[in-house]
Amino acid sequence: MSEEIQCYNRSCGKKYKESENNEKACCFHPGVPVFHDAYKGWSCCSKKTTDFTEFLNMKGCKIDFHSNVKPPEPEKNEVKEEKKEEITIKPMYEPKPRPSPDIPLVSLKSTIGNSLKPVLEKLANSTNGIGTNENGDGLNETVSIGTTCKRNACKAEYSGPQSNDESCCYHDGTPVFHEGMKFWSCCQRRTTDFNAFLDQAGCQTGKHLWFKPKSDINSKEERSKSCRYDWHQTGNNVVLSIYSKTPIPDQCLIKVNPVKLHAFVTFGLDERKEFELEVPLFGIIEVENSSVTYLNSKVEISLKKAEPIAWKYFALSE
Repeated sequence: MSEEIQCYNRSCGKKYKESENNEKACCFHPGVPVFHDAYKGWSCCSKKTTDFTEFLNMKGCKIDFHSNVKPPEPEKNEVKEEKKEEITIKPMYEPKPRPSPDIPLVSLKSTIGNSLKPVLEKLANSTNGIGTNENGDGLNETVSIGTTCKRNACKAEYSGPQSNDESCCYHDGTPVFHEGMKFWSCCQRRTTDFNAFLDQAGCQTGKHLWFKPKSDINSKEERSKSCRYDWHQTGNNVVLSIYSKTPIPDQCLIKVNPVKLHAFVTFGLDERKEFELEVPLFGIIEVENSSVTYLNSKVEISLKKAEPIAWKYFALSE
């Protein structure tokens, strides 16, 4: 009994006996598989398909003897490795060395906006001028019915001696407005809705404060909390907005050096208030191309960037 031999003709795959091998025994593809643009076929015939199983079952196009010799593998084109030219990408600019924060501060050039001019003219013609705090230290002042509590987020009004025994729920931090979010610095609750922010219950409890002591109003810490501020940037400028109702320009002082800002703002008509902010800047500015504009609702400080980079924060210490 003769031994069965494996046929290596492509797409045949059968075993045969040499005694039974003849010129009509094997149906196969003499060409090579071709895969192109999702089509599968053989180089020796025109039949093509997109289905791989159908391709494997595709009947041969030539009939001849079985063969136990493996067909030669198609020659592979040798890919010569070309030495790639090294390209060095240099930064578009070299970062500038950060100047010393001890450089003397310079007052910014200022402009009074149209919304503030008529208010200041009316104030200049008024016999009363700017209101002052006549309450002394606030401890012995008689509280009037309807006086509101001066603590943040507390909306209680004085209705009699019993109000002094009520619990006051308030925020001891400052309001923060940044990138659309509104929150208090003393707690984690945040919102994008301004009314929800105003209605946010306090995170501390204590007694009502009907008058702010004069010593507190004049302290630097209290001045830094007297009004809110926010900032945004463009490609060339960083803009700080200090939301101080009716600023008094001749009693304000906005000074900078290339890496530092000191802002002292006096504002208010019936009651004079003060705001103070001193921070190291995240980036470097061009002092001569920076300016401040006084509007009726805010003080807007425009700082010209010295480098074409985005500031991650306004203050370096944030």
